[in-house]
Amino acid sequence: MKEFIFISDFDGTMSERDFYHIIMDKYLGEWGKELHASWRRNEMEDVELLSTVFKSMNRTEEEIREDILSIKLDEYIPAFIEHIKLAGGDFLILSAGTKYYIERLLTFKGIQGIEIFSNDGRYENKGITLMPPDTQDPFYSRRHGIDKAKVVQSLKRKYKKIYYAGNSKPDVNAALLADIAFAKGKLITLLQAKAAEHVPFKCFFQVEEFLKNRELI
Repeated sequence: MKEFIFISDFDGTMSERDFYHIIMDKYLGEWGKELHASWRRNEMEDVELLSTVFKSMNRTEEEIREDILSIKLDEYIPAFIEHIKLAGGDFLILSAGTKYYIERLLTFKGIQGIEIFSNDGRYENKGITLMPPDTQDPFYSRRHGIDKAKVVQSLKRKYKKIYYAGNSKPDVNAALLADIAFAKGKLITLLQAKAAEHVPFKCFFQVEEFLKNRELI
C-alpha cells in the first residue's frame, strides 16, 4: 500500500474559473444564461449542460486551443505537484469536465506524467463533443459522467492517506471520504453545512504550507 495520494478537482480548483463558464460568457450570450438557468432548475444533468455548452462553441480547433491556453491556472501548481512527488506521494486530477482541455493545458504548462480521471472529449463540428460515459464503468455517474466519491473509495484500498481538494457540489462526497479535505468556493459552505472538517484555501501554496507544517510532506 502506498503512503498517500493528493487528488484535485480541476475547474475552479486548480484553475481560476470553470472552462464552461468561460465559454458561455465568451460565445453563448443570453442563450447561455438561459441554459445555465435551466440547469439550476434541475432540468438537465451536469454532463448534459457541459455537453451542450462545449458542442455549441462554433470555433475552429485552433481557436478552441487558444481558449484552452488562456485558462488561468494556479501558478504554484507545478511546484506543488513536484513537492508531492518528492515526498513519495502521487497526484491525480479528478474532473467532471473533459480530458480534452485539461490535457492540452497541462502540456502547454509543461506539466507531465499526471494521471487524469475525467470524461473523454474530441473536437468535431466546430466544438468539443463529450463522449457518452460508459454505463458499465465502475465510476459511472448519470449526473456527472464520473462519480468522484467512487474513485476516492477505490483509491482508499491503495493508499494509506488521501488528501482531496475541490470547490463545488460534485466534490462534497469525495471530500467527505478523504483524510484531509481542502476546500475553495462553494465547497467550504457545503462542508460547513455538514459540520465536516476541512481546510479552506485560495491557492496551492497554502495547501503545501499546511501539509509541511504538519510534517505530512
